[in-house]
Amino acid sequence: MKAMVLEKQGKPLQLKDIPEPTVHSHQLLIKVNVCGICRTDLHVVDGDLTEPKLPLVPGHQIVGSVKQVGNKVEGFSISDRIGLPWLGGCCGVCRYCLSGKENLCDEAIYTGYQIDGGLAEYCVADSRFCFAIPDGYSDLQAAPLLCAGLIGYRSYRTAGDAKRIGFYGFGSAAHILIQVANYQKREVFAFTRDGDTEAQKFAEKLGAKWAGSSQELPPEELDAAIIFAPIGKLVPLALAAVCKGGVVVCAGIHMSDIPSFQYSLLWGERVLRTVANLTRQDGEEFLALAPKVPVKTEVHPYNLEDTNQALDDLRRSRFTGAAVIIVNEN
Repeated sequence: MKAMVLEKQGKPLQLKDIPEPTVHSHQLLIKVNVCGICRTDLHVVDGDLTEPKLPLVPGHQIVGSVKQVGNKVEGFSISDRIGLPWLGGCCGVCRYCLSGKENLCDEAIYTGYQIDGGLAEYCVADSRFCFAIPDGYSDLQAAPLLCAGLIGYRSYRTAGDAKRIGFYGFGSAAHILIQVANYQKREVFAFTRDGDTEAQKFAEKLGAKWAGSSQELPPEELDAAIIFAPIGKLVPLALAAVCKGGVVVCAGIHMSDIPSFQYSLLWGERVLRTVANLTRQDGEEFLALAPKVPVKTEVHPYNLEDTNQALDDLRRSRFTGAAVIIVNEN
């Protein structure tokens, strides 16, 4: 099968012919239709995340159809349309797994990191960590729901019941979560890099009450803020923007160093927290909620052989919304 393969971090992916994977007891063989890409893929390719298996097929926002079913699989059948997220497996027996915090499991494995992902014509996945795709979504539209949507939703829930919420970095996750916030009658304040008027206009088009530079203070105090951009210097800026008792959530899996800041920015019972990965409950809740909103994703399709271009366009913020790789045409 054809696949985009990472041989060495810091180098472009290579289009190769590699063996089709084999299926074990709890696994599904999936014909990949599309695979979204996000900044986590950039962190894997660029070497910010340092423990991938190599060689590796990246990609963890996978939509495809079931072609083969392992002998212990329950709940899925041949031809089912299916989605694969970042979390690909966990031990199931540690204190985190037993308390519903499988996202913190020390033995967790991740799609497109320790497990070959979706930038290939076929992949295998543990059926217990897969999701049915909601009706009403094309493959292209569904792909961003599986990471930008799922981990974005976990970050959003972690921010609490904020009425005024700031999004630092208005990319794939933020463009999904603003729709959820609008549905729930919350006010969104969008922060972008200096001079990125296109992203600011995009945020306003989707219903942001205010959009401006991340260096600015919003016109009103925020109850919470989510930092989607992997930039540590945004942390003190976000703390300065939230009210006493407010929450700042760092949503990324990787972030540059956070600079020192005055204790007064944190004082007043402000909370600074991170979000790690996702749980299957997050997936079930969000994929049930998305059609009710309904969440509509803005996608930019690329062919499989153009994946390196898509990654570079993402790296340089050349588009709004989400990039999705077309692997097999339906």
